[in-house]
Amino acid sequence: MEAKIKEDLVDMEKKFVWYVEKGRVAGPAEVHEEPMIALKPNLDSIKPLKKLGNFKGQFWAVDCSTRTLKRANNWGIYLMRTTYAALEGRDVNWNYMERICSVVGDAYTRSNYLTDFRIELESQMALQLLKNDSMTYYEYPRSIYLLLDGGGYFGGERKFRVILYEESKKKGINLLAISKNSPLLHDDKGRDFIATTSTLSPYDIWVYHPIRRAEKDRSLYGDISIVKLCQESQRIFRCDIMDYLTSQDVSEILSPLTFSSVDPRCMGYPIALWLAHEFSAPSESMLLHYHDLVEKELGAAGLLDILRREEHTCSFADEIHGVRYAYQRESWGEYV
Repeated sequence: MEAKIKEDLVDMEKKFVWYVEKGRVAGPAEVHEEPMIALKPNLDSIKPLKKLGNFKGQFWAVDCSTRTLKRANNWGIYLMRTTYAALEGRDVNWNYMERICSVVGDAYTRSNYLTDFRIELESQMALQLLKNDSMTYYEYPRSIYLLLDGGGYFGGERKFRVILYEESKKKGINLLAISKNSPLLHDDKGRDFIATTSTLSPYDIWVYHPIRRAEKDRSLYGDISIVKLCQESQRIFRCDIMDYLTSQDVSEILSPLTFSSVDPRCMGYPIALWLAHEFSAPSESMLLHYHDLVEKELGAAGLLDILRREEHTCSFADEIHGVRYAYQRESWGEYV
């Protein structure tokens, strides 16, 4: 058993001993949501990208999955699996790190805590990549891309570590944050900004830059843009470009992504990010292993029967849908 997992199990036992003896402490929940952005699309902000058939460099990507091991109304125990994928040409290297996270609180509290913990794990994994002494640089000075999943926010709760931004800038890394979904980008009429802009572009592959400039005092360290990377795909993604890159030609910075976004498994989405996402999914046998490990530890601490009764009070809806274990409910898009 890995040392970190042992530490997580010790932390789990402490939290649930306190919970069983003292109960859940309810407190006010602060909301720190990303602000909605609304603006009228400007055709002059759309620039073409150059499609590349080859690129001498590397694409690194980091992602983290959250899977539920046990859940009740007032608590949850989760497996976090953080993964990186490194792509050079057609060669792929990858690795992962697993942690167990125990959270006492209502569903909203747990969701916020898990988001914060997930982004912290992704930051740690990305920093490990940057500390790799075997990094290879090519003729182009910025030949390595580090792709994060989400918005380009750094410092504070539910944001990436500032040191990750600083190390990327110091090492000359192209640091980009690409979001799978961007519900907060609206046009001037309140419609989906990405969908509206897609009808205006005269180009097959393009970037709209900027939607909003970086504002470090508000934790936004990159210019918000949207990008279409593959002619054959309708997919368009928000892409936050770190401010230290935007003094250059943004189209030149983003064009190498066209080389890595034509894989048929994820047409229009950078394959390194897709692979990191795929590799972050634990197998069902691994989930069952950790589920049994958690129950063994809780049983040894004399907590299992008490917590299992609470688990049963909120699991009837799962049972009538044929869900035996909490992690099987993830197909519904719920994990808290």
